[in-house]
Amino acid sequence: MSADEAGVRGRVGDWVIAVGVATALLVTGLSEQHSATSLDLLGYALLTAGGLVLAARRRAPVAVLTVAGLCAVGYQAAGFNVPAVAYLFAVYAAVRAGHRTITVSASVTMLAALPLAALASGLHDTGEAFARARGALEIAWLIAAGAAGEALRQAERRADEAERTREETARRRADEERLRIARELHDSLTHQISVIKVQSEVAVHVARKRGEQVPEALLAIQEAGREATRELRATLQALRDDDTTPPRGLDHVPELVERASRTGLEATLTIEGQRQDVPTAVGRTVYRIVQESLTNIARHADAGTASVRIDCRTDVLAIRIDDDGKATPDTAPKPGVGLLGMRERVTALGGRLRAEPRGEGGFTIQAELPLDRTS
Repeated sequence: MSADEAGVRGRVGDWVIAVGVATALLVTGLSEQHSATSLDLLGYALLTAGGLVLAARRRAPVAVLTVAGLCAVGYQAAGFNVPAVAYLFAVYAAVRAGHRTITVSASVTMLAALPLAALASGLHDTGEAFARARGALEIAWLIAAGAAGEALRQAERRADEAERTREETARRRADEERLRIARELHDSLTHQISVIKVQSEVAVHVARKRGEQVPEALLAIQEAGREATRELRATLQALRDDDTTPPRGLDHVPELVERASRTGLEATLTIEGQRQDVPTAVGRTVYRIVQESLTNIARHADAGTASVRIDCRTDVLAIRIDDDGKATPDTAPKPGVGLLGMRERVTALGGRLRAEPRGEGGFTIQAELPLDRTS
């Protein structure tokens, strides 16, 4: 059940209780066969109001306690010998909300005011006035209402503490898992990537020292090694710092396109809209989509051109990446891990992703990511 549904059900329940209590009080008052004087009409109104005010007991428990108590004193003074049932509900709600001191003070005041109200109704015998007050608000029922509210408050507090403990345990385990993954990545990838980077740089240096033309493929390997080192360092830092250092985002997309162009692919980039308003998570996902798409084009598409178009609209960021490779509707490539990762990232942000061959040949990837500009 969602929080909104629970809130609606709670409000409906409050109104059911309020109307039920008001009806019970009013029926009890009517059974005493009072005449239709203005004072009696005031008493009927106080009986009704004392019950209906319980509908707000969750939102304003102290105010409901005050109003219910005044109504009880009021209809007792008007001559209605009706138990202060609504006040007991108000005591329960106020104690449950944590207002114990105010509730005790209000209850002591009520116990003192009810005999005075009975005397004001026309009784001249003090003993009878105290008896009527005791009948309207039994101390035992008053204590029971307060005890029930305190018991439920303590139970809710223990449940909150248990939930907080579970969240802290889950967070600690997630931190430990992140550190383990960081260690695994560092141990398994750092050495190999460093070897590739060093060997490619040595090869480029030797070729230039001999006056030979450095092959474009070797330069691309050199740049890819440097980029892989930066990416791995950023990933390890994010894992160790709980993502306090965000990885690359929308502002780094031009570097991807420029690097793809150096491999022989004629890549173009078009960005429209307000780039500074793009949330970090969305920019990070855009970077990964473009990176994976250009990598797939260079490896598998056998394409000569690729276009990247990013449109930052009011509430949606749209991405479209097209190439003129060998993919056709009849020979659609099987989705791999990279495409699956794209889809998971987009879905996690509540967006949509399409990846399919184009009718005129080549492949297209289209994604729409919602922009929450208030975050």
